[in-house]
Amino acid sequence: MFHYTRSQSGLSAALTVLRLIFVNTVRHVRKTNGSPIIGLLINVSQSLILVAVFSFMYAIMGVRGSAIRGDFILYIMSGIFLFLTHNKALGAVAGSEGATSPMMQHAPMNTAIAITSAALSSLYIQVLSVSVILFVYSLGWGTVHFQNITGAFGMLLLAWASGASIGMVFLAAKPWAPGLVQILQLIYMRANLFTSGKMFVANQTPAMMIAMFTWNPLFHTIDQARGFTFVNYNPHKSSIMYPIIFTLVCLTIGLLAEFFTRKRVSLSWSAR
Repeated sequence: MFHYTRSQSGLSAALTVLRLIFVNTVRHVRKTNGSPIIGLLINVSQSLILVAVFSFMYAIMGVRGSAIRGDFILYIMSGIFLFLTHNKALGAVAGSEGATSPMMQHAPMNTAIAITSAALSSLYIQVLSVSVILFVYSLGWGTVHFQNITGAFGMLLLAWASGASIGMVFLAAKPWAPGLVQILQLIYMRANLFTSGKMFVANQTPAMMIAMFTWNPLFHTIDQARGFTFVNYNPHKSSIMYPIIFTLVCLTIGLLAEFFTRKRVSLSWSAR
């Protein structure tokens, strides 16, 4: 019957949105595990297991010498960290609450806040995990040296942003064909095991094989990150601009598609 509307200034509305993003980000961090420490340890364990597996594979195949001159473990980690950051961001955004989620019934909650919170929670966990692993590694095996740590961290952020933008596209398409989108998302994430370029040095790869990987923005970010990490490596077959443009294009498509879907999606779709 009676409805009370409180007017807000632009600054007050912005602060409200930021507060909601912060609270929802914390909720996402704690959603999988009740304790953030347990969640961090699980994420760190996943990274360490992948580093150990790839180090073992290099040793078995006898191709360790083909890696970039410098710290071999840092070479492995430079690929693993960005690979996990990209895939985790994609999964988090693609799995965030949509327009029909019960959370959307609580004003002023909306899908933009849910998507932003999911992406930020993924970034928070990954940055914290990378920091812990590098800190422990530097204590046990010597100081970790980056040629340009700012550039390397920028590539980590770019890998996260490109993953989140692709996740936006999957999120917008999911209500229309949830089964198909789930399969396509899984195929893309599994394909990144090979097409991301984390297992080889791009400069040493034949031109006929490079064409199989250059479509992937993660390939470019990993190769450029190694250029920022190692003083004696200069990437020639990758570009920083490609993943930036790719991210902006996917983000635009994802936002438009999410808006289109949000205006048409219905709770009855999930009952089909």
